[in-house]
Amino acid sequence: MKPITRRNFMKHSLAAGVGLTMASPFSRVRGANDVVRVAVIGIHGRGDSHINAFRDIPGVQVAALCDVDAKVLERRSKPFKDRNENVDTYIDIRDLLDDESIDAVSIATTNHWHSLATVWACQAGKDVYVEKPCSHNVFEGRKCVEAARKYKRIVQHGTQSRASNGWAHQIAAVQSGKYGKLLVSKGYCCKPRWSIGYKPIKTPPKTLEFNIWLGPAPLQPYHENLVHYNWHWFWDTGNGDMGNQGVHQMDIARWAIKDATLPKSVISMGGRWVEGPNYFKDQAQTPNQELCIYDYDGTLLVFETRGLVGKYDDFPRKVANEFYLEEGAIIEGKFYPKGSDKGEGLVDVEYPRRSEGIFENFISCVRSRKRENLYADILEAHLSSALCHLGNISYRMGQEVPFGKDAETLGDCKIVCDSVKTVLENTKAIGVDPARSTYRLGPKLQFNPSTEKFVDNQAANKLLTRPYRKPFIVPKQV
Repeated sequence: MKPITRRNFMKHSLAAGVGLTMASPFSRVRGANDVVRVAVIGIHGRGDSHINAFRDIPGVQVAALCDVDAKVLERRSKPFKDRNENVDTYIDIRDLLDDESIDAVSIATTNHWHSLATVWACQAGKDVYVEKPCSHNVFEGRKCVEAARKYKRIVQHGTQSRASNGWAHQIAAVQSGKYGKLLVSKGYCCKPRWSIGYKPIKTPPKTLEFNIWLGPAPLQPYHENLVHYNWHWFWDTGNGDMGNQGVHQMDIARWAIKDATLPKSVISMGGRWVEGPNYFKDQAQTPNQELCIYDYDGTLLVFETRGLVGKYDDFPRKVANEFYLEEGAIIEGKFYPKGSDKGEGLVDVEYPRRSEGIFENFISCVRSRKRENLYADILEAHLSSALCHLGNISYRMGQEVPFGKDAETLGDCKIVCDSVKTVLENTKAIGVDPARSTYRLGPKLQFNPSTEKFVDNQAANKLLTRPYRKPFIVPKQV
């Protein structure tokens, strides 16, 4: 199937005498029988799940696919061809957004493309489902919110725990006051993230539009640790595992803190340890062990990311959230009173029931135009994604210190101290010798949630955004 480009689309349309003036999609409330035409952008990995999810929703047509890799486009479009279903294919997102027959786009690209694709789509009159995190940096997330509001677009985020009745019940129980004040909201992202080694610089495959793949990122050489997955572990394109799997648990942790936006301070510690003679060397840049502490003026949000797990019983996987309150703790959906190791059912509290999945909820709101009914609106997306970025900023500004030194700057909360110990002990999974190893300790950064800026810290504020290269610029004015 030949990919459509802006040039051949215009040529074909003019030759056929087709008028190009069309009504803006979804400028009115849609009827239940109107077909919603969705395009999926970024279809190598998670995008395939998007395709299948939207195909299963009545009244939705997956009308177009977009990917910078022609081989991926061919593979993903083949099932449509085999079913005799029409689907347009695009390599350049700008060509796709010119197609006024597309009502909504679903974005499953690399992290560094999420915000620009969202802003461009809103400007083009499309509704948006965007994968987590919605942004690559704090500035971008706020621009997504502004674009959604300015162009009156429905923008849903891929933090699908927001569609879970189980999590909604736990959050309501935490906020009910029946267990006392929430003291610590803790998230875990402990999935195996071992060394990625080194891949040599080489010429990109002819089927890959590498310049578009880089998009907002700086121009740089191609290597196979970038495309298609390990881009997560490079600062130009990813945000480490905290901005990968971790943003789901970060979102739940913030959700539990009533009316929480952004914190008044953040501090991080961690490192990247890989097997071999030098514990800190492989091609990746982001930490595979990281602990971040956020101060919400009386409640701490503690986030533990550990990637050296899964091979040894002493360091199992753990993707979870825990809530520590004055009267006890909520762990794995049960309440444990202080001094007891016996869990009990949660209190019966009112909470808004979730009646559909995250993709179905998006389509329902596309039809109704009621963004207040979104489970994961772009504002919530921005705030939770920003937490990941703030933690990474402290980490990136940190200094290497000997094991055990200066850990007291992270605070004296027992849960924090236990997490510090766990993160450092987990490095034993690759035989790290504390006597000759260090970890990175970031500065405690004061933050103003109202301005979304660090307080009197120009170096930290510089990391809230990035230099962009034309034409892939997230605009200051959307």
